[in-house]
Amino acid sequence: MINPHFVILGAFIASLGSLGYLLATLRGTVKPNRVSFFLWSLAPLIAFVAEMNEGVGVQSLMTFMVGFLPLTIFLASFVKKQAAWELHAFDFVCGGLSVLGLLFWYITKSGDIAIVCSILADGLAAVPTVVKAFNHPETEIGWTYFMSTISAAITLLTIKVWDVAHAGFPLYILLITLVISTLAQFKLGIRMKAQLKIRKCHL
Repeated sequence: MINPHFVILGAFIASLGSLGYLLATLRGTVKPNRVSFFLWSLAPLIAFVAEMNEGVGVQSLMTFMVGFLPLTIFLASFVKKQAAWELHAFDFVCGGLSVLGLLFWYITKSGDIAIVCSILADGLAAVPTVVKAFNHPETEIGWTYFMSTISAAITLLTIKVWDVAHAGFPLYILLITLVISTLAQFKLGIRMKAQLKIRKCHL
């Protein structure tokens, strides 16, 4: 375990990554999915409040930043027309299911359940961006998400008590950002499709 204040370093690293994404959004060189980014701001901020109520402490800073930074990108997507990713029914279905998860938390009023529901909501909100990174990696920036992976890993290394309140959200963020960054950076979807075409040609 490392000093809990390393969480601040992790938050700084994540901020650098998000700043790059924010500037790329304002330039119109990336196209954030607004459903994902709006709910990526809402769910973590709810989880942050729940973590504070559960006495998580400095580790909750990562959760706050995970919510605040996407909010800036969501707002920036309205500044530049070229930054608007076209939304489809699939995006809104995922968004609707995400909101249901948050409503379930509101009904239960439990700290741990709030965190679990926020993770589920955030995960459902991430699905459209995961699909977009798979099919259109050129519309994303892989290293930006990987910065959040590093931030989450640092946060996990500071944890003394391994329970849902302390470890749930950082562990989820590590996994989901690693998936998106890998898809976007290495263009795995494009490569897989190319391999499938080659196989079909040989059949």
